[in-house]
Parts: sequence; C-alpha cells; structure tokens
Amino acid sequence: MALTKKGEFWYGTTSGDTQAELRSYSVANRHEAVRFAASKCVCGCRTFALQTDEEAGVAIRTCTDCGQEHLMGDSADYVEEAAPEAHECVCENEVFELMSGVSVYEGTHDVRWYYIACHCVECNLVGVFADWKCEAGDAAAFLAKV
Repeated sequence: MALTKKGEFWYGTTSGDTQAELRSYSVANRHEAVRFAASKCVCGCRTFALQTDEEAGVAIRTCTDCGQEHLMGDSADYVEEAAPEAHECVCENEVFELMSGVSVYEGTHDVRWYYIACHCVECNLVGVFADWKCEAGDAAAFLAKV
C-alpha cells in the first residue's frame, strides 16, 4: 500500500511507507534523514511500546513479546536526566513498529538529527513521534542500537 492521507494523518502498511513519511517529515524539518534502521528485539519481535524525552534526547522501546526495555541510539548517555513519557496513537493503541532515521553532517557519517517514526499496528497510522538534534558520532554505530 502507498501512503494514504485521511484527515490530517498519513496511513500505510509497510516499513517503506513509514520510511517515506519519516523522510518527508525530515525534509520539512530541513535536516533530511539519509540513513534508516527498523527496530527489532533480540527475541525477534518487531513491535514495541515507546517512551521518549525529546529535551533530554532519550528513547526507550519495550518489546511487546518479551518485555525487554532497550535504550535506543545514544540514550544511555542521557537517561539519568530524562523523564520519558509513553506514546499513544490517535486510536489510543500503544503498540508500534519503529523506524529510526538520521541526518548527518555534510561530508561526514556523523549524526546531526535523530527521528523516530512509528507505524501503529492497530490502525496503520504512520508518523514521526519524536525527533531531536543529536551529536552521536558515526551513524552506522548509532543506528545499530535502535
């Protein structure tokens, strides 16, 4: 399915749809995401509850199968100052497939901005639920921890 707009929100069914919405959002934010990674738990599950604190630069995903919490990207460096809050879809569901994207500084592989897009497993809404400026170094190493 391609992205479909219903009212003010976008809906899709594939990780490609989620990535397309993330890219569109990042272009509008003037820090285009150029590297992407989908979240997957060590147990193999791809659905999570998400908590973030954009001011502190912290994201925590909790696996819906095994319950393991995972600090995303470089969140471990900032979690002590954070007050993460849970995300909820407009349909009130709290379970998502997650897609991370980063913009990098020109001519480097260093992270400049971090985006977290969610795909609601209940209603198929896709959107960027959190983003912040992020000085996390190498993009590949950062995205390996999402």
